[in-house]
Amino acid sequence: QVQLVESGGGLVQPGGSLRLSCAASGSILSLNVMGWYRQAPGKQRELVGVMHSGGETNYADSVKGRFTISRDNAANTVLLQMNSLKPGDTAVYYCYLWCGGVDYWGQGTQVTVAS
Repeated sequence: QVQLVESGGGLVQPGGSLRLSCAASGSILSLNVMGWYRQAPGKQRELVGVMHSGGETNYADSVKGRFTISRDNAANTVLLQMNSLKPGDTAVYYCYLWCGGVDYWGQGTQVTVAS
């Protein structure tokens, strides 16, 4: 049973920074993909960014240059450093893991960017 536990959401002013973290537990293969998606009210869930276990990253165009994903493969954790936050970044952020052909999701953490 794979579980993903997120932490680090909250309220931040425009231009501020937040860091999200996610810890995965359970039977996780060394070949995997971890990262983050988000869902704003009334919108579909969308990719924020992911990192393959080999180090390759993919980011949404809307966050390139502002958000950075990092991983600790040994600890099965993934971090999302978010800088220069905008009101449009307000959403529930979900930790994501692909492993063994299966998608896993965290419970989500709210990020609100407002003055």
